Parts: sequence; C-alpha cells; structure tokens
Amino acid sequence: MSDDMANAPDQALAVRQALLPDQGAGPDTVAKFFRALGDPTRLRLLEFLLHAEHTVTECVEHVGLSQGRVSTHLACLADCGYVAARREGRRAYYRVADPRVADLVVLAHALAADNRAALACCDRIDAHHH
Repeated sequence: MSDDMANAPDQALAVRQALLPDQGAGPDTVAKFFRALGDPTRLRLLEFLLHAEHTVTECVEHVGLSQGRVSTHLACLADCGYVAARREGRRAYYRVADPRVADLVVLAHALAADNRAALACCDRIDAHHH
C-alpha cells in the first residue's frame, strides 16, 4: 500500500474535524441540542415557525395539543436556542431564532428520506423512550 493510501483515513478525519467549529460545544452538548428535535411535536412546531412568527394560540391550533403542552414544548425549543419569543401585551410571539435552523431542518428531512428504509428497521432508537 502506498503512503498516500495509508494516510487517506487520517486525511479524511482531519477534513471532518476541520469542518467542525471549535467553540467548546462537545459531543454531549451537541447530542442535547439534537434531543430537542427528537420529539415529533417539537419538530412540527419548529417547522411551523420556520416561515413566520406565530402566537402560542396559533401553535396550539397547528399541533392540536393543549396550550400547556405546547407552551412546554416551545419553552424547550427556546431553552435550546431554536426559537425566540417576544411579548406584545399579553401575547407571546415565537419565531425561529437563527436562520441556520431552516438549513438544519431541510437537511434532516433529506437525510431521513434517503435513509427511510434503514430508519424504519432501526430498533435501537425507540421513538417512545427518551
């Protein structure tokens, strides 16, 4: 085997590592960031907020859950930095906090579609147990 071929895995790893920003967000933090999207209701809410700002009432109508449950999900998304809220009188308006979230959601949908069969067969990640 040539030296170039022997170094290929090391070079590929170096390229992948170079793509990751070095801002102190380790794997545990990133995993927690993704767990916020692990709930279908939170993902639906986030997708609903991608294109426009909405009130809690509009979010409740969109997902069909109680206001208390929707508020809890929105608080989780806000705590994890996905959405931001602004108050106007008694109403709270939620919006996506960072435009990169849209890119993340679109990419996640594309990857999930490309891996649909594998995901359907995966029994290591149970959607009902967190």
